[in-house]
Amino acid sequence: MNGFRRLLAASAAAFALLASAPPLMAAQAPIHFADLNWESGSLITDVLRIIVEKGYGLPTDTLPGTTITLETALANNDIQVIGEEWAGRSPVWVKAEAEGKVVSLGDTVKGATEGWWVPEYVIKGDPAKGIKPLAPDLRSVSDLKKYKDVFKDPESPNKGRFLNSPIGWTSEVVNKQKLTAYGLQDDFTNFRSGSGAALDAEISSSIRRGKPVLFYYWSPTPLLGKFKLVQLEEPPFDAEAWKTLTDADNPNPKPTRSLASKLSIGVSTPFQKQYPQIAEFFSKVDFPIESLNKALADMSEKHTAPRQAAEAFMKAHPDVWQAWLPKDVADKVAADLK
Repeated sequence: MNGFRRLLAASAAAFALLASAPPLMAAQAPIHFADLNWESGSLITDVLRIIVEKGYGLPTDTLPGTTITLETALANNDIQVIGEEWAGRSPVWVKAEAEGKVVSLGDTVKGATEGWWVPEYVIKGDPAKGIKPLAPDLRSVSDLKKYKDVFKDPESPNKGRFLNSPIGWTSEVVNKQKLTAYGLQDDFTNFRSGSGAALDAEISSSIRRGKPVLFYYWSPTPLLGKFKLVQLEEPPFDAEAWKTLTDADNPNPKPTRSLASKLSIGVSTPFQKQYPQIAEFFSKVDFPIESLNKALADMSEKHTAPRQAAEAFMKAHPDVWQAWLPKDVADKVAADLK
């Protein structure tokens, strides 16, 4: 009988201990992060994962997918975190946010931008490399029609080539619609690479050979840290026109520059409620764009894995990420990075 009473007492004590444990200790299943297939997205994701794992003691993993499928998964809480969310851009996100299924936290990279770019030498030339200006009057997207021969598509020589985002990115739909809105659909091939890495390789190869290339791109990215590029002017932003660009089925898209970029961390609403401490940390995340672009350039040039690049960034800039965290959490992460 005494043994039975001791067993009951031990069980009661164990139950009390579990009941009083912080919510984070009770979690067993990993937090699912989106596996983002572009450099800034992958580096930022791994910085967040390191902090969640080492500072908050929670397991994480990643699940792959296109931007649209990942946003759908977030709305269903099949994944819990998208480390680099260009919030408000895709219809999937806008609908999920309106329904209260997802939340964007923080303003993670101030000064982010996106648009259509060309190497500076296409406009100004590069005497040191013997490159003459091929499109000296190129300033805006409206000038592209007269310069389609400069960006000749090797597979369709009567057209220019525009390098779009990979299929499945929200920006791929927007850029396809922009070609029509700017009256360029008959003059330029809408060329889609298979991945962000393939897009980078195509652009970098052209630039290293001093060839003209017209492409969609964004910042933060390693490319902007490595090459001199010029962003082409577009018409002022118009909210109604923007809706026609994000709708792949709209037959009459209107011209406008893209919605002003705001990068944040996208989370599912159940995640925000379950882990308020982590949501609070996410809301404070702020990557200085120059430091981030440099880290991304190093990551690209050295072919560093995202996890290693994230650790290197955190060791080089402890003042950046420690400002996002309570001191006890920051100390745990710092101890693990040594």
